[in-house]
Amino acid sequence: MEVFNKFYSSVSNTVSQLSGVLPGNPVTREFEATQYIASAGPGLLWKVYKGYKKSTKQEASIFVFEKKQLDRWSKGDKDVMIDILKRGIVQLTKLKHPQILTVQHSLEESRESLAFATEPVFASLANVLGNTENMPQPIPNNLVNYKLYDVEIKYGLMQIAEGLAFLHNDVKLLHHNICPESIIVNQQGAWKIFGFDFCIANQSMTGSAPFWPFNEYCQAMHALAQPALDYLAPEYILSATHSPASDIYSLGMVIYALHSTGHQTLGNIGNDYTKFKKFTNEIRHLSPTKLLCVNDGLREFVKLMLNPTPELRPDPHQFLKIPYFEDVGVKTLNYLDSLFQWDNLQKSQFYKGLPQIIQKMPHRICIYRILPCLTKEFVNPPMVPFVLPNVLLIAENSSKEEYVKYILPVLKPVMLIQEPIQILLIFMQKMELLLKLTPGDEVKSDILPMLYRALESDAQQIQELCLSVLPTFASLIDYPAMKNALLPRIKKLCLSTNYISVRVNCLLCLGKLLEHLDKWLVLDEIIPFLPQIPSREPAVLMGILGIYKLTLGHKKLGITKEVMATKVLPFLIPLCVENGLTLNQFNALVSLVKLMISKVEAEHRTKLEQLNSIQNESKVMEHALAPPDNLVSAPPVQNDIDKMFSGLGIDPFSFNNKPEKDNHPTPVVESGSLSMEDKQRIAQQQETARKLSRQPPPKAIPSPLIQPPPQPKPVDLTSSLFQANLSQLKTLPKAPQTNMMQPNYRPNPNYSVFSEPSTQYPSYLPFNDLAITPNASWSSPSGNFASPSNLTNPTSPNANTISQSTNSTSAIGNMSNQSGNFNNKWANNQNQTMKQDWSAFESLLPTQVDSNKEPKKLSDSEMMDLLS
Repeated sequence: MEVFNKFYSSVSNTVSQLSGVLPGNPVTREFEATQYIASAGPGLLWKVYKGYKKSTKQEASIFVFEKKQLDRWSKGDKDVMIDILKRGIVQLTKLKHPQILTVQHSLEESRESLAFATEPVFASLANVLGNTENMPQPIPNNLVNYKLYDVEIKYGLMQIAEGLAFLHNDVKLLHHNICPESIIVNQQGAWKIFGFDFCIANQSMTGSAPFWPFNEYCQAMHALAQPALDYLAPEYILSATHSPASDIYSLGMVIYALHSTGHQTLGNIGNDYTKFKKFTNEIRHLSPTKLLCVNDGLREFVKLMLNPTPELRPDPHQFLKIPYFEDVGVKTLNYLDSLFQWDNLQKSQFYKGLPQIIQKMPHRICIYRILPCLTKEFVNPPMVPFVLPNVLLIAENSSKEEYVKYILPVLKPVMLIQEPIQILLIFMQKMELLLKLTPGDEVKSDILPMLYRALESDAQQIQELCLSVLPTFASLIDYPAMKNALLPRIKKLCLSTNYISVRVNCLLCLGKLLEHLDKWLVLDEIIPFLPQIPSREPAVLMGILGIYKLTLGHKKLGITKEVMATKVLPFLIPLCVENGLTLNQFNALVSLVKLMISKVEAEHRTKLEQLNSIQNESKVMEHALAPPDNLVSAPPVQNDIDKMFSGLGIDPFSFNNKPEKDNHPTPVVESGSLSMEDKQRIAQQQETARKLSRQPPPKAIPSPLIQPPPQPKPVDLTSSLFQANLSQLKTLPKAPQTNMMQPNYRPNPNYSVFSEPSTQYPSYLPFNDLAITPNASWSSPSGNFASPSNLTNPTSPNANTISQSTNSTSAIGNMSNQSGNFNNKWANNQNQTMKQDWSAFESLLPTQVDSNKEPKKLSDSEMMDLLS
């Protein structure tokens, strides 16, 4: 903000100064002055302002002479001085030459000032050499410690000599005041002749020898109203004559001032006319030691230029041919000034060798002198590929401020040129430099569109260069441009190109851009795009593999397990059998596949474990709230095939494991819901019930420590059936009829019944028509027995210890749908120690009949026939 305020105050001061200096001056109607920068002319009376033309915004310099500067003069001297200044500007306006200052607007006079406009000016040579009279204070920064390079001096002297040659030979005009105050250095560093205030025109007729009238120096007049004595030729006193050689003497004295310490003249005369006359006599015997400050290659010729005899001085053409000007830098600058004279072939040859010269030239000369000449060629598209590398080479040595001010404005129109294609190629090669120096706004407005055009180009090399430089400035690209402009073009190029190298570079570019994208853009745009790539060359596959690996391992991105399982792995696994892969490529591909599979496995297992733990917690809650009077199902008999399919999650859908769908489903008791004390108590009650049910009661056997019954082993159903029933038939006693349907009857909780979903059993079961005497009882699988009296007596002391089961099924006669545990006294009497597994008979229970009817009796022969 402080810098802005300073700039604002500077502009305000300048405007206020001009408003007081140029009221009503016609120059102010067309030109706007912005900054006071220099001074020039006799006594540096002309103030030079930087400005521009209002209508075209073209840069210009405005020369202003304030009449109030002469207020201390006498009226006669003041009028003479004003007339001299006006005459010099009028003469300047008539002359048109590259080495003469160009006037853009002729002299305008107002009550308080004289003003005119010229080409952009840096300063006068006097300002450059340290003469700051009538200069703005403080001195502009660009003039502080300003030092001229040798090549600038050489070429500047050459330009002044060319200008004098034009004046002497073509215009027949003597300048008569060549000095640092009358030499202007323009904005490009070129030296221009100015200050024709004391010029003398040829008075002879056409075809006759030129004649320049002579006017003696008048001491009565003000010194500024006459030529500077320090640069005036000695013949002005010695012979009262002047000629073109007089200007050569003045030029020689300028050369001496350029090289001398403090930029002093040889005689250091000032305005002392007496001292000037004395010096004219001394110069005849000029000591060579006084010229030691002059450059070796120029010293001898400067001595000749300062010779008191005018005829011995070299003319401008002879001076231009001296070896001193045989310098590559001088020739280069001279060639640049005369480019319009050469054809394209000659220009192209010159531009090819120019980079070597630019590297040796001072940077200031490259910026202010060479660059303007080069940029003029940008209007000629065939020459742009030859000029552009030189411009970019100058940009490499420029600061960001210089690049933005002098180079970027001239490059913007060139970025729009599409033909010849080499222009775009050069920009791609120097893209890193452009991005480093170009501000962010210009990158978006000028650089990015050029890159888009490069991606759409038909040239392979341009496409590859563009893809290689894109990631270097991806951070400067905003999200909408990346998503809607850049990525679609890269994807389109990758799919449509016929060059494998371009396709691989597309994949590499995408991989480098991943860190600048978000996760969902990658999952939506990049991952689905990779399987669409038509080629399966190993290089392309490795490029795809690289993107997958980068995405998988990136902290911000990552591929979800769903995308890996459904999109990536189905694409990658078939690639593992590509025959074109090398061993290393195959190993890399397989390693990535394994990594993805393990990642999917780990993530999904974690998810399932979490779900399973939630389900288990839900079941525990349900079981804790459920009544504990259910039965545990016995495990089904498994063969080898069943074992093969076990554990695969299809058990709930198998036939043997279908849940019962009876109208009255059998509740199941989960052992996990009972404590150890409950289990021991129930087992003790069952043991007591078995003891009471035995008829006659057996000898008391000490009750061992209750242990869970072993799991029944699968048995051969056929042999078990025949053996058990034959033994029962042989030892079948008569027992009183017992009604098994007691309300307080409760089965053994260790007994399980596997019944079919339907409550009616098939008619083909072997025991459907089997009638067993009412006094008989069935043995339980555990071998325990229950007495009929206990089963039928609801008031039995053990009745409250046996849980009731609804709809018990009777194995003897009319049975309901209740499952029960039956004590077989008959089998117990036959063999006290043998305990048979009767679980196989669960499916052989007879169909439900009326409980009030007695079962049909079978004779012994019928029973044997049935079992045979």
